[in-house]
Amino acid sequence: MKNILLLIHDDGGQEGRLQVALDLCRAIDGHLTCLDVTYVPPVLGDGYGAAYVLGDVVTQEAAREVDNKGKVVARLADEGISWDWIDAAGDIAPTLQRAAELTDVIVVNREVGDFAYPDMHGAAAELIVRSGKPVLAVPADCRGLDHAAALIAWDGSRCAAAALRAAVPLLKRTDHVTIVEVQDGSITTTPAEDAAEYLARYGVPADIRRITASPAGPALLKEASSGGFGYVVMGGYGHLRLVEALFGGVTRTMLGESPIPVFLAH
Repeated sequence: MKNILLLIHDDGGQEGRLQVALDLCRAIDGHLTCLDVTYVPPVLGDGYGAAYVLGDVVTQEAAREVDNKGKVVARLADEGISWDWIDAAGDIAPTLQRAAELTDVIVVNREVGDFAYPDMHGAAAELIVRSGKPVLAVPADCRGLDHAAALIAWDGSRCAAAALRAAVPLLKRTDHVTIVEVQDGSITTTPAEDAAEYLARYGVPADIRRITASPAGPALLKEASSGGFGYVVMGGYGHLRLVEALFGGVTRTMLGESPIPVFLAH
């Protein structure tokens, strides 16, 4: 993990994801690519009136992003990291996905927060499933990546294993790692002991803790909210997204409510 793709957009969550991306970049000695997206909203209605309103919105958005770029670039010049900048326009998730071919992790927010559009929760979900890259989903009020302790949410799935493998470079720089397996009656294909053994080969010792709870989402959210961890590593949408949308699910719960950054892979 060396190449970090960061969404730059003038919204309420930008400071949080910028700080987390900078901390991640320093932790793994990585390179930060800033993708500055001028958001183009969908056209509501038809005819010249709708086109005029859309053009006015895009013009205002572009002006705001130019001002935002100047401020962020000035900050990056003093951060002492390797970085580059890409300007783009379009919808958030597809634009990030197109730019992510040579990226190791994408940093976005769980949701934008004070903007009705774009929907960052939806963008994060789309990127987890469609980009083929791990996503670091950051709470809007987060002010950095604390890698003193990590929680690995383990269910034995292929998605959990993919997240674990992708997170190894960061886990190697984390002081304490705990694998939490919530026993909710579901069948796990790979036990937590195998995950711990895998990490041990990379020099990452990990404790194992099992919790009996059903459903698993609230139990993991309680762990993430305990103050004992700086970030979570977990598989994203291990079950069909339609099923999770209808009945909830761990991914949906953590994307919606986790107070700490969540590293997800599908």
